[in-house]
Amino acid sequence: MDVGLEGFDPQSLSQDRVDRLCELLLASVPRSDQRRWGELYVRGLLLTEGRKTMQGIAAVVGSAAMQSLQQFISTSPWDWRPVRQCLAAYLDREIQPLAWIVESLAVPKAGRHSVGVERQFASGLGRVTNCQQSSGVWLVSEEASCPVDWQLALPASWTASPEQRRRAAIPDHIRAKTPVQCAVDSVVEMAEHWGLTPRPVVMAVAKADLPGVATAFGMRRIPFVLRIEGSLPVVVRDARSDGPRVLPASRLTDALRDQAGAVEWRDLGQSRQRVTKVVGARVGLPMSVDPLSHGTGAPSFFLTGAWTDPTNIRPTEFWLSNIGHLPASALFRIAKLTRRVSRDLHEICDNVGVRDFAGRSFRGWHHHTTLVSIAHAITVLSRADGRTRSPREQPLAVRPLIGSKR
Repeated sequence: MDVGLEGFDPQSLSQDRVDRLCELLLASVPRSDQRRWGELYVRGLLLTEGRKTMQGIAAVVGSAAMQSLQQFISTSPWDWRPVRQCLAAYLDREIQPLAWIVESLAVPKAGRHSVGVERQFASGLGRVTNCQQSSGVWLVSEEASCPVDWQLALPASWTASPEQRRRAAIPDHIRAKTPVQCAVDSVVEMAEHWGLTPRPVVMAVAKADLPGVATAFGMRRIPFVLRIEGSLPVVVRDARSDGPRVLPASRLTDALRDQAGAVEWRDLGQSRQRVTKVVGARVGLPMSVDPLSHGTGAPSFFLTGAWTDPTNIRPTEFWLSNIGHLPASALFRIAKLTRRVSRDLHEICDNVGVRDFAGRSFRGWHHHTTLVSIAHAITVLSRADGRTRSPREQPLAVRPLIGSKR
C-alpha cells in the first residue's frame, strides 16, 4: 500500500494507537510528567493546523500550557538519543526498510537568532541564503519512510563564539560540521551502536566530499549507493591498452550505452511505474578520490549510469556503490527510493512541523525534531496498516495536562 496523505484527517487517528506508540517510544524519558508533556507535544504536532509553533500548539492545548511546553522543549534535560534509537528499532521491525537514506534539509530563516542560522551555501537550495541546515537519516521501504536521526550542521561562527554557545546552550564537545559530516556521523553511530539490520546507505555526495564519505563507510564495511557527479574520474581496465584508463563517469557510461538495459521501477514520488535505461560497470577510483585504493585503481566499486531524462541522449544520473553482488538494475531501484523520502518529507514531515522550530536552543532543536519524527511515524504507521479508526475507538484529541513540572 502506498502511504500518502491525500485526504488525510488527523481525527482519523485512533487515540489508543497514539497512546500506545507514545508510551513505547518515550519510555526512556525518566520522569512520568516529562513523558506526559512529550505525548502532549506530539498530539499538538498532529492536530495543530498550519505552522507548528509553540504558540500554535499551546492554542490547541490551552494557553496555560505555553510556558511549560516551552521549558520542556528548550531546557528540560531529557536525552533524545534513546528515544530515536527506540523509534528506529521499532520501524526496523514494522516497515522492514530496504535502505537508509540521507536527506539534507535547509530551512531559510529571517535574522540569525535561531540556532545554527547563518548566511551560507545550501546545496539543497542551490544558492547562498540565510538558513539553518541539518541532515536526517530515514529508514525507507517502498511503502513508507520515516526519519530516525537528525544532526544540526553548526557553522564555525556558532561553535567558535563563547557567547553564541552560551545563548544556544551548545555542549562543549559539539564542533562545527557540514551537513555531509553530520550525515556520516549519524550513519556510523547507527551502524555500529543501534543494533539495526544493515541496509545500504543512499545519499548524494559532491566530488569534494566523496573521499571522506567513501573512506568512512568503507573502513567500517557499511554498504552504500552514492549519487555522484558525472565528472568524477573513475579507473577502468581496458583490454585494448597496456594499463588502466582514467575517464569521467559520464563518459564511461555513455560509451557503454549499447549494453544498457531497460529497468522497470516504481516511481514512489508519483506512484507510477516507469522504465529507464540503466548500465553498470566495475570501476576503481584514483587515490585522490579513494585513499584506501593506495593508487592501484582496483575495480572495487560498481558504477551505475541511468538515462532518467528521456529528452537527453546521454545518461543523467550516476551512482557509485561498494555492493558487489547486485546488478545495476537492483542498485538503481535502491537509489530511487529517494523519491519516497522526497514525497514523505513534503506530504508528512512538513505537515508535522519539521521546519517550524524557531528557538535558540540546541537542545530544543533536537527535542523538537525527535518528537516530529514520532508524529511522522504515527502518521505513516496509521496509514500503512490500512485501517481507519473504528466507531468504538476514541478519536485523537489533546488532553490538557495538570501541573508544570518538566
